[in-house]
Amino acid sequence: MPTILIIDDSSFQRTIIKKTLTNEQFTCIEADNGRLGLEMAERESPDVIIVDLLMPDMDGIEFLKAIQEKGITIPVLVLTSDIQDATRDLCLKLGARSFLNKPLRQEELVPAMRKVLEPSGDA
Repeated sequence: MPTILIIDDSSFQRTIIKKTLTNEQFTCIEADNGRLGLEMAERESPDVIIVDLLMPDMDGIEFLKAIQEKGITIPVLVLTSDIQDATRDLCLKLGARSFLNKPLRQEELVPAMRKVLEPSGDA
């Protein structure tokens, strides 16, 4: 089954995502900040990364820039409570494949994940 790296500073949010995905037979690994998430992305090579846009230390934009600079091509879903067109465009330019809104609706998570994992890859 695919491995999903969940990067979010909210342990509550990570728990909800992990529970939803493991119930669908996904394997989940977690990071509570972008820097640790970057290390894990390099070391673990997950199939998909879910990253929160607003985090202390290294936010989602900085994370996207960092993986792009390192040549990491793992599909990324950006998780956010409010995304403006300029932010969305920047995330897409930096390689984000899809967006999920907070509060996260669990019924949207698994279909979005499956869509990103398809060869065409856009959710």
